Amino acid sequence: MPVNVLMPALSPTMEKGKLAKWLKKEGDTVKSGDVLAEIETDKATMEVEAVDEGTVGKILIAAGTEDVLVNTPIAVILGEGEKMGAAPASPSPVAAKAAPPSPARGEGSQSVAPSPSPLAGEGGAHRAPGEGSRVFASPLARRMAKDKGLDIATLLGSGPHGRIVLKDVENARQVAAPAAAPKAAAAVVAAGPSDEAVLKLFEPGSYDLVPHDQMRKVIARRLTESKQTIPHFYVSVDVTLDNLLSLRERLNLQAPKDKEGRPLWKISVNDFIIKAMAMAMVKVPDANVSWTDSAMVKHKHADIGVAVSIPGGLITPIVRKAETKGLAQISAEMKDYAARAKIRKLKPEEYTGGSAAVSNMGMLNVKNFAAIINPPHGSILAVGSGERRPVVRGNDIVIEQKMTITLSTDHRCIDGALGAEFIGAIKLYLEEPGLMLV
Repeated sequence: MPVNVLMPALSPTMEKGKLAKWLKKEGDTVKSGDVLAEIETDKATMEVEAVDEGTVGKILIAAGTEDVLVNTPIAVILGEGEKMGAAPASPSPVAAKAAPPSPARGEGSQSVAPSPSPLAGEGGAHRAPGEGSRVFASPLARRMAKDKGLDIATLLGSGPHGRIVLKDVENARQVAAPAAAPKAAAAVVAAGPSDEAVLKLFEPGSYDLVPHDQMRKVIARRLTESKQTIPHFYVSVDVTLDNLLSLRERLNLQAPKDKEGRPLWKISVNDFIIKAMAMAMVKVPDANVSWTDSAMVKHKHADIGVAVSIPGGLITPIVRKAETKGLAQISAEMKDYAARAKIRKLKPEEYTGGSAAVSNMGMLNVKNFAAIINPPHGSILAVGSGERRPVVRGNDIVIEQKMTITLSTDHRCIDGALGAEFIGAIKLYLEEPGLMLV
């Protein structure tokens, strides 16, 4: 019996993703476990595996297609002797949405296989196979159509595979009912100037438009949500690093060597910071919290997110139970996370959750900054660069290695005094790092 390959849900919150690449083509024979395609989400690139053996009868969604909804049929696997013509009609969009999310690695479904829907004819937009009324259009085209009061489903797309692009909207006639105009205007007021209004400020031909990828869209949405819904409160302190740098140097000198004589670990200042924040969350447990409208989430362990810059954005892998781990183990985990993050190979469970985060821009020579909280975290620590500064000690001026750290807290769950106590504990562990080892 024909088997649908569905767009997988790669994380609990995933609603759509980009079908980046097909690794099999129509007519290829596959067996269970073969990798069929690569799916891009905002944070990672994951593989879709076949769960049945057979032949790729039809590819329903082209490589490079963005915003493919979870549970959308993307291909059909045919059994021995079956032909594509024997496949029944596609399930309705409502039925596809109502289906339970497919597991992260098992992309097949035992439901009947779809036959591809025809492309829209003259005057109609291109629709995804198996999705009935879904319209393929760029985000910029969608917004422009909304601002103009146009029904995007009535437009004919000139982009790849019939995708509606900006010029299709610009060349379209005004066909919407007058009643739709107030809604579009209200949306513009709420969301800021339209794309069209912004582009009119620039000289034609003086710019290129680079469409937002899925990662940039999600970063923008989440950070906008954070600043609009979370009342941020900031506290800053200066930390003396001399003891930490001295201990770090001694520990790295004692690192065991491999057969080639290379040290098995090299602890960084950032590793100390992660550990210090975790220990401070144990010392001040009321700061190890997340906010919900109905209850305060008090975490039993310090799961620390660490911001890692990757091409096109950033990702925050989580060091789980960081209070229980040594500096060498934290260092090894972070090196692994950073390497896999840059090629988008982190698993969803490795970058979701956590109760607090660290964002370190010290290596970029940033003296201090205030970071934006990433829900569901209750706080984030922004770390500036270490530098030699003159400090008054008694009646003397001495030179010390100093670093400014700024704690952003969710004021709904961490009040000012609690935030000050929390950052004070972080400062204590960084200035007396031996306390983290006992």
